[in-house]
Amino acid sequence: MNGYAGNILRVNLTNRTHSITPLPQDLADNFLGGRGFVAKLMWDEIPPGADPFGPENKVIISPGPLTGVFLPGAGKLEFGAKSPATGGYGDSNVGGHISPEIKYAGFDAIIIEGIADEPVYLFIDDFNIEIRPAAELWGKGALESETLLKQDLGDEFQIATIGPAGENKVLFACISHDFGRQAGRTGIGAVMGSKNLKAIAVHGTKTIQLADPVATLEKGKEMFAACFEKPGFEEWTPQGTAGVTDWVNEIGAFPTRNFQTGYFPKHKDINGEALMRKIKVTDKACYSCPIPCGKYSRVKKAEYDIHVEGPEYETIALIGGNTEIDNIEDCAYANYILDELGLDSISGGNVVGFAMECFEKGIIKSEDISGRSLKFGSVEDFVWLSQEIAYRRGIGSVLADGVREAAKVFGQGSEKFAIHVKGVEWSGYEARYAPAMMLSYMTADVGAHHNRSWAITFDVATGRDKLEGKAQRVIELQHIRPLFDMLCLCRLQWVELGFELDWYPQIFKAVTGKELTWDDLLAFSERVWNLTRSYSLREIEGFGRSFDYPPARFMEEPIPDGPTAGKYMPKEVIDRLLDEYYKLRGWDNNGIPSAAQLKKVGLGFVESTIAPLRK
Repeated sequence: MNGYAGNILRVNLTNRTHSITPLPQDLADNFLGGRGFVAKLMWDEIPPGADPFGPENKVIISPGPLTGVFLPGAGKLEFGAKSPATGGYGDSNVGGHISPEIKYAGFDAIIIEGIADEPVYLFIDDFNIEIRPAAELWGKGALESETLLKQDLGDEFQIATIGPAGENKVLFACISHDFGRQAGRTGIGAVMGSKNLKAIAVHGTKTIQLADPVATLEKGKEMFAACFEKPGFEEWTPQGTAGVTDWVNEIGAFPTRNFQTGYFPKHKDINGEALMRKIKVTDKACYSCPIPCGKYSRVKKAEYDIHVEGPEYETIALIGGNTEIDNIEDCAYANYILDELGLDSISGGNVVGFAMECFEKGIIKSEDISGRSLKFGSVEDFVWLSQEIAYRRGIGSVLADGVREAAKVFGQGSEKFAIHVKGVEWSGYEARYAPAMMLSYMTADVGAHHNRSWAITFDVATGRDKLEGKAQRVIELQHIRPLFDMLCLCRLQWVELGFELDWYPQIFKAVTGKELTWDDLLAFSERVWNLTRSYSLREIEGFGRSFDYPPARFMEEPIPDGPTAGKYMPKEVIDRLLDEYYKLRGWDNNGIPSAAQLKKVGLGFVESTIAPLRK
């Protein structure tokens, strides 16, 4: 099967068994790989109503058909599980080097089920599969665990680990890899922890069958050369994603003080230039990447001496602006702490910012936190609370369930400034004056995550007061961007360099032998988008339009200062956006796909489950 390893590995942790079966042709033909395989296998394999932390939930891991091939950015990997954060569909994407290693070991998907009776890690060396004891790793940090496994197994093994947050089932625990890459969103690290699975170690020596090896090599060379020739190549690479900080702040979209505003006056102390000037050691890239967005940094102060990858933009936004930590050194230190604990830095900064506002408003009192304070701008408070969350100590146990659940406990109006959609905390763009970006967050299938549709540049280019065309553009991006997660390619070459999308059907043909247009490939993405929506409809009682609304702060509170002062997005505007979006999607007014739409995108098998939910 050209482009594929040809096998699925199933591991049962309960009875310590595994099996290897051929990759079904129809799965590859209809769902491509990566995110597509994750979505279809979750629908088929995880029984309706499964407890996210029960043995019936499964961690599904998949590279894509272009993973491990000589072309730019061919190193992405998709993790999926029923999300403990949302109760519905969950996935998360990571770069680094583990995805090609899984392909080289001979697998297009790994399905992990059951619960081990003690801490273990999964050892994969080609078809030599073992479930090994991990008691000595349990309780250790994610980075330390990776170091210890590398020392034991050798540098040729690629490792994914969880930290104490995953072990303690924090709902925004991440999976860590390559000393600074994370599958961060939706709490899949907590699902690994619930299975007593500390790590996955992979080494592979097999090859990938290509339809046309000569054409693949030549096309890959052309694609690399085209990246290097792009005008933005030399400009973008030195700072990586941190370089966008100034622009986001200048347009009033930089999350500040738990999204109270969109402008941070001290942004230049935490931006890409500050990173380069004060802490950057060198660039760091994922597999086969021509534009290394990772920045390997060191911070040495009297209080600490750490090495960390980053901070990248999302971490700068949610740790820096959102909790008002106003220097790059302390941002990097907080980043390191979250990485070692195994906490998603996006949700981590959001949750800590929420707690700081609760403290500021008297909802959390000093006596609730052992006489301490939780003040904006304090890295000491940030680190202390992050540790309390990871170990579920005191008030940290409440916050470990994320802002949606914590607000239900705290009450007193905190629900209005718990910044999330569907239970997943908002990432790094304040969107009260960006309707396409707002809609992107609202309708993202996993919760408030920017990677499904980064539409804020479209808002700026077309007019931020305009609603016309915004829903259509969001849908276009929700097909383009997740398609990269199905092919398991990095999208930054396209996003940051303007690398033409026409390249991808060409290399897809060389690798797989299948001649598909770009629109043909996008049809797979539309199919998967409707399937992930259907999965959450199946799993979450009452799921629909009400789950797509943003927090009340964005609909009721004008931005107090900065370039977007006075702006907010009233509910009637939100509803106009949703109405148009649902109509264009072929969904009803409650956001449920119609029978005709499911049939159109090749999901007729979903209809019997979804039909009873329509009114």
